[in-house]
Amino acid sequence: MSAAVPKGRVLVAGVGNIFLGDDGFGVEVVRRLSALALPDHVELVDTGVRGVHLAYQLLEGYRTVVLVDATARGCEPGTVYLIEARLPEPEERPAVMDGHRMTPDAVLAVLGTLTSGLGRSGPEKVLVVGCEPQSLDEGMGLSPVVEASVDEAVQVVLGLVEEAGRTAAALGTR
Repeated sequence: MSAAVPKGRVLVAGVGNIFLGDDGFGVEVVRRLSALALPDHVELVDTGVRGVHLAYQLLEGYRTVVLVDATARGCEPGTVYLIEARLPEPEERPAVMDGHRMTPDAVLAVLGTLTSGLGRSGPEKVLVVGCEPQSLDEGMGLSPVVEASVDEAVQVVLGLVEEAGRTAAALGTR
């Protein structure tokens, strides 16, 4: 595992499988964010389907984590969501893991197991920027309606990064 990260840092992680259509949404949002000049306290990572690796990375002292993923919640395809996630309690059991479909919930379940087992804490705040998928069928490329939502998600993430930076500065933790 890499060295500890200063507590005011923000991790933005794109989650998803680019070979399952709109499931590649998080990866595409992070790709677009990588072309922008972001503050020094922000780390971008394309985790793709490496959810277990991401769970371990969340132990590295981040204050805020933003997970970006296709998130089916029953609304119109292309709807962008902002969800404040919670870490599972230590007594909760993690979900059965599928290495090819590690949703944010599954990543957080693994993190809950790791924090209780290793005696370490996870991030203080976990947010999910999600988008309602139109299709998760095999194939590369986002559907047009989800593709059209990527820029909106980028703006949501940028707002969250700015807010986290203000909070860290106010607390003197950057």
